[in-house]
Amino acid sequence: MRNIWTIAKREYNLYFISPVAYVMAAGILLLLGGYFSAIIASASDPQAMFSGYTPDSIPVNSLFAFLMVLIVPALTMRLVADENRSGTIELLLTSPLRDFELIAGKWLGSFLFMLTIIAITLVYPIILNSLIDPGIDQTVMMTSYLGLILVAAAFLALGTGISALFTNQIAAFFVSLVVFLALWWLIGIPANLTPSGTGGEFFRYMLVNTHFEGTLNVGVIKLSDMIYFFSLIAVGLFTGTMAIEIRRWR
Repeated sequence: MRNIWTIAKREYNLYFISPVAYVMAAGILLLLGGYFSAIIASASDPQAMFSGYTPDSIPVNSLFAFLMVLIVPALTMRLVADENRSGTIELLLTSPLRDFELIAGKWLGSFLFMLTIIAITLVYPIILNSLIDPGIDQTVMMTSYLGLILVAAAFLALGTGISALFTNQIAAFFVSLVVFLALWWLIGIPANLTPSGTGGEFFRYMLVNTHFEGTLNVGVIKLSDMIYFFSLIAVGLFTGTMAIEIRRWR
């Protein structure tokens, strides 16, 4: 565990000396802030107030989850691919460090960075809670943020595993992007074309949206959602570990 934490701290600190990470964080917060402002402005419209419209943070978190599809590949593409390219992976492989510890540490460092950004966005429900009487639904808010955390953890694990397969960061970026787009949207195409009971349910289950938008982001927690996200995390970490082990024995 100490080795994992050491690598995680190193990766977390590296994000804060990288201008790319600052640009991505600023871009996320700018887009979310603009969308949040638009929601508040629309709720302040007299017609919306008359109709009883009450703003909440669900649309903002929906946008944030989608942005992860585009941003996480950029956060994870260098994690292991850059070590493979520069040859420093050989030094790591000769150190008293297990393959899983290396991958888990890389993933944890990126996860902590994303958690930092998620924590900053808590300002939106705090503002909403002060504007709405008697306040926002705390249960929905907490499950929605739990969903964001699980989406981030799953995508980052898959991105880390994919990065371990490549020596080229750009290749790792595009493969991760395709995988995330498939999990977010493309798998939904055969799900819609396949009748229920003949495979459609399987494709719907594989969609991230089924577990985030359909349940967690509206205040519902299901065991199937937890199993789904933890399975994606396990697949990502396993893929990365196997890639490192294969490289070790070449």
